[in-house]
Amino acid sequence: MRLGIDFGTTRTVVAAADRGNYPVLGFVDDAGDSHDWIPSVVAERDGELLFGFDALAARAGRSGEVSVVRSFKRLLAGADAASAAPVRIGAVEIAAGELVTRFLSAVRDAVLERSTVSEQAKSEGIRSVVAVPANASGAQRLLTLDAFRRAELNPTAILNEPSAAGFEYTHRHRDTLTTKRDHVVVYDLGGGTFDASLVRMRGASHEVLATAGVNRLGGDDFDQVIVDLVLAKVKLTASDVDPIALLRLREQCREAKERLHPSSRKLSVDLEAALGGAAPEAEVTIPVAEVYEACAPLVEASIEAMSPVMTRLAGAEGDGGGPSERDDIAGVYVVGGASELPIVGRALRARFGRRVHRSPYASGAIAIGLAIAGADAGFELVDRFSRTFGVFREGHAGSEITFDPIFTRDTVVPAAGAGPVTFRRRYRAAHNVGHFRFLECSSVSDDGRPRGDMVLSGDVLFPFEPRLGDRELEGVRVERMPDAAGPRIEEEYALDEHGLVAVTIKNLDAGFERVFQLGA
Repeated sequence: MRLGIDFGTTRTVVAAADRGNYPVLGFVDDAGDSHDWIPSVVAERDGELLFGFDALAARAGRSGEVSVVRSFKRLLAGADAASAAPVRIGAVEIAAGELVTRFLSAVRDAVLERSTVSEQAKSEGIRSVVAVPANASGAQRLLTLDAFRRAELNPTAILNEPSAAGFEYTHRHRDTLTTKRDHVVVYDLGGGTFDASLVRMRGASHEVLATAGVNRLGGDDFDQVIVDLVLAKVKLTASDVDPIALLRLREQCREAKERLHPSSRKLSVDLEAALGGAAPEAEVTIPVAEVYEACAPLVEASIEAMSPVMTRLAGAEGDGGGPSERDDIAGVYVVGGASELPIVGRALRARFGRRVHRSPYASGAIAIGLAIAGADAGFELVDRFSRTFGVFREGHAGSEITFDPIFTRDTVVPAAGAGPVTFRRRYRAAHNVGHFRFLECSSVSDDGRPRGDMVLSGDVLFPFEPRLGDRELEGVRVERMPDAAGPRIEEEYALDEHGLVAVTIKNLDAGFERVFQLGA
């Protein structure tokens, strides 16, 4: 059975490919209620970790001490090659990769045991297409892909989230696309991240022209704004509230936010349910206009983050028109669970006019697009690397450090089965040991400096001097070779279909080489 699985910050949504239809799966919780998502939650009780609906049931039962962690996907947003610190959940410490694997194993169990396609999934088995934020680092991509594999969800491809939403747009809004209007801006505001992509859609062919985003901007941040408003209303601060009660308050605020609709005039939070006897008031009511005013800077931050995409759009055909004036724009497509907050649509329509389209199932659009991608429905995708990868180098005989970009945001990611995109550097070694610091960043400034979100992809040593080939290099002093008489060195970088980079470093004179999977 072919599934699209959107592992989200607050909720995980699963869609199936079924003879040209792409339904979102329903799941039954412990109380017998049906949901079209699985909560992305982990809880610890008596040394045992529980996931999804089981975690929520343990929290609701409150039998014994229960520690709950939500939004643990955000732990991956800054994942880099040095991220080895375990995650603490109550009395349990667990590696981030293992935590994600165990949660996805619970997702697989939910598909097989408590979903609307349980019997079909058991008989056919599961193959999945999965997604990551467009600006996800190589370490986050590698960890996610490995976790899906170890959870036996058998991933066949990994897509950027807004690229997946582009497939859902074509499936649902094909009639808006013409030979003259074939550009769509995907605005994806999820629980933890924001992405925007400019996609050119011509028939079944999708080409991502530009991508931008923020790794830590989403529904969780709107929830925090509302928590702060509620506490201010009753003259409390976060430090005045027990951590467990604060978690319950956040849950109450999130639920109140999700109840808002365009005609809402107030937001009500059950303070007593969160703080118990310590609540100064039973309920707090805040005018919705005050909530929107407090949330407006977050919405503006998302629109500001779109600027590289809009700049690319303005130059796509050599004019400077915005999306509301251009003839080749089919629309701005709004997806992601956090985008359902009414202020988001209002701000986008005020900025971009009537061509703003919201997915009728904003929180499921990515999962549906992934299911379409996995259905062999004839769609083709040309995607971009969406970030810049490079290595720091010595300049001017060691007097300065420069950043050497290898793959940039405009680099096309190879299609499945096409083989990697490769890039080579050759030079004579100036030192006895090569120390390579690989970095991923949002972009590079005009003077060549990395900027934006920066993540270490790898920190590796390679013996340039042949006699060091079998030695542990950590304790070897790095020394310059006289008269640049070092051996010939080749670096070969390979970018694969999943957006992952591997580097092979070779001593051409000695016939010695090593391969490093960056982000591992």
